Amino acid sequence: MKIKLKGNWETKKVWLNGLELALEPSQKIRNHSPDGFNWGYGGSGPAQLSLAICLSLYGEKGSNPSCYQNFKWDHIEGLPQSNFDVELEVKNNY
Repeated sequence: MKIKLKGNWETKKVWLNGLELALEPSQKIRNHSPDGFNWGYGGSGPAQLSLAICLSLYGEKGSNPSCYQNFKWDHIEGLPQSNFDVELEVKNNY
């Protein structure tokens, strides 16, 4: 499936298909990053972002660490450490 992902480096806000992703639901499941979302490397901020995206895309299955960690390595780690606006082809499930 294709998704549209947009991020603002300064505010660390991210939009999935035009809707702003909320940080709190993903932190209730696993608080990888108290500072919030990040991207462009393989750390805790990208893990938090990947968890939030996977929850939005795949529901409860998205909370499985193998789902969102694989998503992180496939899509989030390689984003630029700056603003981005991309269309990604992602798996229907992980």
